[in-house]
Amino acid sequence: MADYRKPTKSFDDLIKIVKILRDECPWDRKQTHQSIKDNLIEEAYEAVEAIDESDFEELEKELGDVLLHVVFHSRMAEQSNTFSIEDVIYSIQEKLIRRHPHVFGDEVAKDEEQVAENWENIKMKEGKKSLLDGIPNQLPALIRAQRMQEKAANVGFDWPVFSQVWDKLEEELQEFKETLEENDPQKSHEEFGDLLFSLVNAGRFFDLNAEDSLRSTNKKFIQRFQYIEEQLNQENKSLSDATLEDMDEHWNQAKKQK
Repeated sequence: MADYRKPTKSFDDLIKIVKILRDECPWDRKQTHQSIKDNLIEEAYEAVEAIDESDFEELEKELGDVLLHVVFHSRMAEQSNTFSIEDVIYSIQEKLIRRHPHVFGDEVAKDEEQVAENWENIKMKEGKKSLLDGIPNQLPALIRAQRMQEKAANVGFDWPVFSQVWDKLEEELQEFKETLEENDPQKSHEEFGDLLFSLVNAGRFFDLNAEDSLRSTNKKFIQRFQYIEEQLNQENKSLSDATLEDMDEHWNQAKKQK
């Protein structure tokens, strides 16, 4: 009989451990799909953070956490006679085979652009009412905007040259400025969204990922602002005591730090 107190590299053993936890652990027994859905998102973002940091030791652990959620949700579904982990595995295999006819069938794809276009066409044949169906509402807005634009571009709905993208960006910036001058909060809200959407599109034109770019800037801002706090602390000053000029001086010093 297997000793489940010791880890192995067996996927079947992981499934068995999750079954034991669902039977014997009060916390695990209590969970539902709804109660741990946010944890799944959190684990996915922790995996993304490990990728951004090129921390593969941490990525190994975070992918394990994501895998745990896949198995855990599958076990809960099995207990309610909805589906099993075997059904999940079959489903993804079937989808991969069906959506790659240029690999597993007789079709030919000359490049990745044609693969992307074929992928969207296959999804439409599967019963999608819109090309944009399947992009989760829960995605961060920047990621969702980029995915929508990418899907539209895959079927040819895209600016052919960057000069048109830039003209649109300047147009949206001017419209946003005008609504601010008009002091119309609702219009400003809408135009600000249009401006952000255009910025995502401008970056996408050069294969820049909006979410990754802003995440990198957020990290940079934190590092520089924390440098200000450290310097003020050495001067026995608090943030409330410091003037804007004090903080700006340290900010400029932080920009020179590597």
